[in-house]
Amino acid sequence: MRDIRVIMGLVATAGFVQAWSETSLAAGESERASLRRPNVLLICVDDLKPLAGCYGSPLIRTPNLDRLASRGLLFERAYCNQAVCSPSRNALLTGLRPQSIGVYDLGTNFRLAVPDAITLAQHFKQHGWRTEALGKIFHVGHGNHEDPASWSVPHWGPRGGPAGGYVLPQNRPPQPTREEARFTNVPEAKAAQLPRGAATECADVPDSTYADGRIAEEAIRRLQAAKQRPEQPFFLAVGFLKPHLPFVAPKKYWDLYDPQTLPMPAVKTPPIGAPPFAPTTWGELRQYSDIPATGPLDDAKARHLIHGYYAATSYMDAQLGRVLDALDSTGLAANTIIILWGDHGWHLGDHGMWCKHTNYEQAARIPLIIVAPGVTPPGSRTQALAESVDLYPTLCELAGLPAPKGLDGSSLAAILRNPQAPGKQAVFHLYPRGKLMGRAVRTQRYRLVEWKAIGQPASTAVLELYDYQTDPEETRNLAASQPDVVASLRSLLAAQPEAKPQVRPTGAAKAPQPATKSPVSPTKRKPVDRAALFARRDKDGDGRLSREEFLAGQPDPDEAPKRFLRFDTDGDGYLSREEFLRGGGKPKPAAKP
Repeated sequence: MRDIRVIMGLVATAGFVQAWSETSLAAGESERASLRRPNVLLICVDDLKPLAGCYGSPLIRTPNLDRLASRGLLFERAYCNQAVCSPSRNALLTGLRPQSIGVYDLGTNFRLAVPDAITLAQHFKQHGWRTEALGKIFHVGHGNHEDPASWSVPHWGPRGGPAGGYVLPQNRPPQPTREEARFTNVPEAKAAQLPRGAATECADVPDSTYADGRIAEEAIRRLQAAKQRPEQPFFLAVGFLKPHLPFVAPKKYWDLYDPQTLPMPAVKTPPIGAPPFAPTTWGELRQYSDIPATGPLDDAKARHLIHGYYAATSYMDAQLGRVLDALDSTGLAANTIIILWGDHGWHLGDHGMWCKHTNYEQAARIPLIIVAPGVTPPGSRTQALAESVDLYPTLCELAGLPAPKGLDGSSLAAILRNPQAPGKQAVFHLYPRGKLMGRAVRTQRYRLVEWKAIGQPASTAVLELYDYQTDPEETRNLAASQPDVVASLRSLLAAQPEAKPQVRPTGAAKAPQPATKSPVSPTKRKPVDRAALFARRDKDGDGRLSREEFLAGQPDPDEAPKRFLRFDTDGDGYLSREEFLRGGGKPKPAAKP
């Protein structure tokens, strides 16, 4: 039976000629066999939602995404496993969901949790592929770093990462901006003191002025070099930085659009009945200098940001086109699997939200296009569910490699051969809010989110339920009105392992803070007047702090929401004056009469 399965797997990849299996080769055949092993071009795009012509958008200009889709299979219902960069990329590259690893933040390297993990690229490297990485593949920054074990040669990156790369003098302060510093691992205490950069930039410059143009140029050089090494297959990972903030792009891409014609969000408030902690307050966007520290954006600013996202996407698309042209001109395309994957979606003002960082559809749904010559029907589409962890076993099957044991995903190869195949019943993703973990299950029709502390009984959970057949805009939480649907979906969640707690470095809780150049004695440190601080934050004077009032202007937007949940002891979504004072330490006892 095992031999029959192996033969069927080889037949499935016959479009590349024949799949390769090093265990079945005699020594004298290895050189000829290496010529038959497929190359892999993995294209990762930062913050790209399924906004493209091939995904049904009539206004956006993405001719190269569209032509890539015409060559392979487009997944209509693909989802990330957590809507933030590092955990999402960990899921793709390890084949493990964040809840299996125990890393949900930006700064913790996955090897702290799973030191012996064999990454996707590392697996191909061990089986004879030359693995190379350009641009953003793993998340680097916020304390995190690259993974040298994955690559045959050191990772290559351009100057000016996803947080900066400004050209115009008014946007280029003498020192790095706050976000540039975070992406280069400047300590947070120092980064928070730096100036904020602009959220957008439109400059009349060549494409190579910004980082994605230089990433494309390097990818072209790598493809040309690969052509000179026909004896060794390549695994080339190309990570484009846009449309990640800031939305910087050459002027010609801004000029593609009349901003007055761009669609504005139809739903501008969170779902009715959603728990107050479920939405994002988009602290990432508020780190930029031209964005208010609190409150909604006016229509003019919202329209400008949407314009910027469209321009940055079209700019990235043009660089993708240059890479695809090089793949074709080198003659490598016929034996190259191409994967285009977005790490998560992005809120463009829907529900009054921006950025990612939620479990909602606009944050969790991703673009996914797979081209496997001889396997995928050109120009095909599928409604089958897919998630990021599925790509590891899929590429293994297409390349004729054994998949490592213990992966969380399942191969999509059957869907690549037959786009009408039903696929899996559900996909899973999550997002944390302080001590609560929001575990989500998405089926063809529904999404259920179960919010509870890790390890606590299911009876303590707060629930969200959305029906995308009757309410595609997620306007109302239906959990209270549809108990049978909730029970069915909760059974799917219950069958999954409980999420692991966030991994911390050993002794992290006791680690001392680094000394400043001019240390201040604790006895001389001026205490914070929390009562006065509460009064300053209580903008509307109602005697309590909303989540938005509490988070406005916080120097650590990734950690501040956790403090809010910790301070909110009665769970009503607001901080009373007493909760705020106790949250920062026990209030002083009243003076004796």
